[in-house]
Amino acid sequence: MIAIQDPPDREIEIDVWIPNPYANRAALAWPWLRGVRLVLSLMAGTEWIPPLVGPHVTICNARGAHNICTAEWTLGAILAMLKYFPMYYEIQREGKWKRRFEAPSHYAEITGDKRPIYPPVMLEELTGKTVLLVGHGSIGKEIERMLTPFHTHVMRIARTARSAEQVRAVSELDTLLPRADVVVLILPSTDETKDLIGSRQLRLMKQGALLVNAARGPIVNTEALVEALHSGRIRAAIDVTDPEPLPEVHPLWSCPNLMITPHIGGSSKEFSLRGMRTASGEVRRYLKGEPLENVVQAAI
Repeated sequence: MIAIQDPPDREIEIDVWIPNPYANRAALAWPWLRGVRLVLSLMAGTEWIPPLVGPHVTICNARGAHNICTAEWTLGAILAMLKYFPMYYEIQREGKWKRRFEAPSHYAEITGDKRPIYPPVMLEELTGKTVLLVGHGSIGKEIERMLTPFHTHVMRIARTARSAEQVRAVSELDTLLPRADVVVLILPSTDETKDLIGSRQLRLMKQGALLVNAARGPIVNTEALVEALHSGRIRAAIDVTDPEPLPEVHPLWSCPNLMITPHIGGSSKEFSLRGMRTASGEVRRYLKGEPLENVVQAAI
């Protein structure tokens, strides 16, 4: 195994390349590599790799390596928004206990439920809510597993329907959106999924529904999301944005009812170990001439 600098200081002949997880750094190394037949990404998303290496290289992703950390981020984001943690963190920083009574008005505004409730509503519960998983691959299934103790009603969407798993086709997205309290996006970035969630889909979401994007930024139309958040109809928690990195002056930063994390949902210490184990397994299969497990592009 050779550790490759970004960029290398000389041309390097290798069969198998494990690129730097940061695409811009990996792109610096690629022009110096010769003879690459197999690329093993440590990430689940590989959309940037085919344009870089071309069609004559086999590409595998690290399916499964991100499952736990991304699913935990997703669950944490859902709970943080339903428990109003961003607002309570602001209260902590200001040291003003009585600001807690902003919670009932926040609940009324975002949900549209303006009935007098006593004691006042200071947070919401996940238990019993309807969650729509848009994407039902290995990470989506792990999210569903983690939701199980909360007795949520889970609806599932994937590119194609799978009746045995009660997974509906993505063509039914607009039909299911109005029924969901929480919409989780966990699907790859492709030409087909770009702007999958636009103005129409955001209008179809019920008042106060929570949109969680743990997938890729371009799946959600950014201008439509900014407009929907300012309208007060929905709330969102996102780990990915379009553009990314998000510029300092971008309007998303100041949107109400929004929590942003800077694309860190898959970045745990344990993920790195799982990613390398996944890659090493593919290397062993490659050397033995066995079928590879996580092929996303077969060489032509």
